[in-house]
Amino acid sequence: MSSDFEAYEQEFGTLTAEITSKIGRIPKLGGEEKTQLVLNVDKQLEEVRELLEQMDLEVREIPVQSRGMYNSRLKSYKQEMEKLEKDFKRSRIAYSDEVRNELLGDDGSSSESQRAHLLDNTERLERSSRRLEAGYQIAVETEQIGQEILSNLHTDREKIQRSRDRLRETDANLGKSSRILTGMLRRIIQNRILVFILGAIILLTIVLAIYFNLRGH
Repeated sequence: MSSDFEAYEQEFGTLTAEITSKIGRIPKLGGEEKTQLVLNVDKQLEEVRELLEQMDLEVREIPVQSRGMYNSRLKSYKQEMEKLEKDFKRSRIAYSDEVRNELLGDDGSSSESQRAHLLDNTERLERSSRRLEAGYQIAVETEQIGQEILSNLHTDREKIQRSRDRLRETDANLGKSSRILTGMLRRIIQNRILVFILGAIILLTIVLAIYFNLRGH
């Protein structure tokens, strides 16, 4: 894994060196030539971004005990990338004295303030864009959390409803069992009364039989 990372490092060094050289040439050019060079540098910067992503993935595969060193190197490369991007943005609106004089003639001095103003506006737009992206991300995360909460509430509602249904069913079964037990108790009492009456009749019959038997003698 570390060998792959080092290979990416070499490629990173080659690309950034080329980009730095081209960024230095951009202010000296004008017209179509400058446009083509700007597009070329923009493409190479995208390649560097993809390369950093690959390096980040490689670092995650490196054992923990060795990962700190590679993380530090990757962090420095990312900082270098940020500096290149800033230099590239400045170079796109920058002109050398020769090109500026050719384009503006005697108005070269006033173009400096215009360039500074344009650069300031560009930075403001970038900051606003970052804030909008952050706000959008927060809105997306909030929406996801809201959906999860609604889903959990729906699940809890279904659980509560099922619990209520089971309670109603249990109450119905208890009522039915209570009626059955009451009927059984009533029949037991009736049977005992019948047994008592029959016993009394049999006893009375025996007593009467003994009585008439003794009286006949």
